Amino acid sequence: MAAEAPPPSTEPHKLPTPEEFTEVQESAEFGELRRAHRSFAFPLTVAFIAWYLLYVLLSNYAGDFMGTKLFGNINIALVFGVLQFVTTFLIAWWYSRHAATELDPKAEAIKTRMEGGA
Repeated sequence: MAAEAPPPSTEPHKLPTPEEFTEVQESAEFGELRRAHRSFAFPLTVAFIAWYLLYVLLSNYAGDFMGTKLFGNINIALVFGVLQFVTTFLIAWWYSRHAATELDPKAEAIKTRMEGGA
């Protein structure tokens, strides 16, 4: 049985002014949110791109190595290709967890304050 969401509020939301957006963007709280995102996303992106390029370069220039059979008709290229998918899903899961625990609470606090709830 799914939990029912509360009905939408009938009160009009306070729209922040451009000055308030600028003030929040320059705040330490927003800087911390941005750092939390960047310190996770940038290194992981660089690592994944390097891993992907390694796979592409090995496929192009190390055919003998990539064609090495591990067992049956399974070779290193196939294993690396499957690992590309595995790492993609692991990174998505890891980022989802990071966002839920680190980013979302900070972003919600900023949003609530900007909408006049705090």
